[in-house]
Amino acid sequence: MATLDGTPHLPGRYAIESFGAGGFRFGDMSHRGSLLILPSGMWAWPVGEPAAVDAASLERLFAESGEVDLFIFGSGTNLRPLPAALHARLRGLGMAVESMATAHAAHTYNILLAESRRIAAGLIAVD
Repeated sequence: MATLDGTPHLPGRYAIESFGAGGFRFGDMSHRGSLLILPSGMWAWPVGEPAAVDAASLERLFAESGEVDLFIFGSGTNLRPLPAALHARLRGLGMAVESMATAHAAHTYNILLAESRRIAAGLIAVD
């Protein structure tokens, strides 16, 4: 399903069933590319590397910040923190921020989702 602006989006919250080969499986679907997972659903995220994460790529997260206590950033194959200014902005909105490699981030997201925690995640796709 896509939004009016054409961005692929699946409403609802789904566990990550698998990842790799440049994408993710969730909700009995397959998505190629990175994901921004928010309370409003699963969004295609046009970020291919940690350096590409900027305020514009997180606008949807900022808009839903009142519904999120923790943002998990999956930075690809290696741990790369969010830029300090973005980290500070999210903290200022009341969110804790955890950065980790995408594999760890996907597993952590699934555990916290099962606990019905107020989480969001940005997961950069890995091969």
